[in-house]
Amino acid sequence: MIRIVLIAALIAIATPARAETTAIPAAPVLKSDVVVSGELVRIGDLVENAGIASSIAVFRSPNPGTTGTVPVENVLDALRAHAVIGVDTRGLVAVNVTRAGRVIAREEIEARIARDIARISGIRDPKSVGLVFDQEPLPIEADIHSTGELKTERLTFDRRTGRFNIIILLPGEHRNWRYAGVASEVFEAAMLTRPVVRGEILRASDITVEKRPKSELTADMIADARLAVGQAAKRAMRPGQPLRQGDLMKPELVQRNEPVLIVYEVPGISLTLRGKALESGSEGDVVEVLNIQSKRTMQGTVIGNGQVLVSPATPPARVASINTETGAEDR
Repeated sequence: MIRIVLIAALIAIATPARAETTAIPAAPVLKSDVVVSGELVRIGDLVENAGIASSIAVFRSPNPGTTGTVPVENVLDALRAHAVIGVDTRGLVAVNVTRAGRVIAREEIEARIARDIARISGIRDPKSVGLVFDQEPLPIEADIHSTGELKTERLTFDRRTGRFNIIILLPGEHRNWRYAGVASEVFEAAMLTRPVVRGEILRASDITVEKRPKSELTADMIADARLAVGQAAKRAMRPGQPLRQGDLMKPELVQRNEPVLIVYEVPGISLTLRGKALESGSEGDVVEVLNIQSKRTMQGTVIGNGQVLVSPATPPARVASINTETGAEDR
């Protein structure tokens, strides 16, 4: 008997204690910001270490592309209903829930409508279709999984009045969008954004491009704003006024009755004199100037801001002729 006890003791000493293999589950922790992609918010979206309850839906998510807040008290009530307790709230007051979405901008909506109206109205370029909506269209906030293009379900268009009604669908969405308004053929025109006075040089910020009814189109209207930048106004103009080629001129670098620097050049010699402009002129224009010292009036070419180049007239070349009788050169 004593022998059996000793053997058992020896076996106990030789055999190491069995290691504990069951880890303690991590405590559930509430998240402060949540991003979901579907219509439902699940426990696993809200709580880290939620365990087997992670896939249980407890709230509806906000609209695609938007964010909503849920008070922590409401979250805890929903969790307790599914036996998720002991959650570490980290002192949070509310949880932000964002639903990932695809935002379709107004420009894409208008382009879709313009293409359809151009097709049935005979307007060759959809960009020439101008749309005036009864109610301004807002961006469409669609589900992140709706990856298709906008499609037209129904369109009516009155050629006489330009009135249109259209219903648009988006594949993957269980809803549609209706738009109504007036469509017409338009053109792009450069417009002033502020009042300008005669001679004022236009900058890029002074000009915008707007769509105007085709009935207002004239051959001299400027469509490309870049063509007007750096030009000067021939007369005073008001904002909202379409720019025409006849409204602009090259900037006047020399002003009538203003001081100028006269640059007098002859071969090998260059002089500068003080003068007064008797005419206004742009670069390359020939204007009259007065030499302040000699009181002599002369003509010169505008070469820069307040600068006029004066050069003496080149005398005609003298051509020698040969006397056919004597062979001598006539002078």
